[in-house]
Amino acid sequence: MFTGIIEATGKIALLQKKQGDLAIRIQSANLDMSDVKLGDSIATNGVCLTVVDKHIDGFSADLSNETISLTGFANYNIGQTVNLEKAMQPVSRLGGHLVSGHVDGIATITAITSNARATEYWLSTDENLMKYIPYKGSVCIDGISLTVNAVQGNEFKLTIVPHTSEQTTIADFKVGTRVNLEVDQIARYLERLIKGAEQPTGSDISMSLLAKAGFVK
Repeated sequence: MFTGIIEATGKIALLQKKQGDLAIRIQSANLDMSDVKLGDSIATNGVCLTVVDKHIDGFSADLSNETISLTGFANYNIGQTVNLEKAMQPVSRLGGHLVSGHVDGIATITAITSNARATEYWLSTDENLMKYIPYKGSVCIDGISLTVNAVQGNEFKLTIVPHTSEQTTIADFKVGTRVNLEVDQIARYLERLIKGAEQPTGSDISMSLLAKAGFVK
């Protein structure tokens, strides 16, 4: 589990075909690897990767075909900069929102404008993902926890403050850049609960129970 608060950036040092899928090595001068063990998870551009080899300056991981098909890794190249976050500890501050590292799909930057010291980005994504992206809701873009500031059709807007641009890869985004998108987990689980409540499955969950809990009106 992650928070979407980026700890460091790194670069892809190796991206190699291996028995039908890919092996990757990430180098980072700023990510503290002292408390990382084999089998730990590190979010890399928002994708939860398992550490299979640990290095002084980074780590190695394997990419399954499922991961390649749903994320931007299919188009990444050696030397590309990526956002990094180690798995959250129970004592850590939850500075962003709950992020699983299980990417739902791809979003594309459609427009970039300045607003005082901030930069506004419009992104488009598939209609089946837009239903999980409400105004003032949370999304995770390339591993970064961000707030949705507008929604219009199949597009949504993000307002990025200078600190976020300086500490992540967002400053490199251009119109046409494709990014990894993870929608808010609560929205997905709520949809599943409502669908279950609408069907006679023997569950104790009902629309009235969800209403009492404040999930629906």
